Amino acid sequence: MTLDKAKKGIKVKIVGIGSKDIRSQAIRLGIYEGAVFTCSEKLPGGPVIIQSRLQEIAIGKGLAEKIQVEGV
Repeated sequence: MTLDKAKKGIKVKIVGIGSKDIRSQAIRLGIYEGAVFTCSEKLPGGPVIIQSRLQEIAIGKGLAEKIQVEGV
C-alpha cells in the first residue's frame, strides 16, 4: 500500500520510494527504505503526519502517494 492509505495510529515500514528525485527529497526528511514510522495523523485530502521518536514530519498527499509502505 502507499503511505497516503495508511490508517492513523498504525506503524508502517517504508519498503519503496518512487523515482530517484523523490527518493533524494525523502532522504532529506529522514525518510528512507527500511525506516519505521507511526502514522500519527491523516488529514482528509491533505498531508499525512508521521512520527519517529520525538520527530514529526508532514508529508504532502502527492509525495505520500509515491511512498510504498507495509504494516509492522
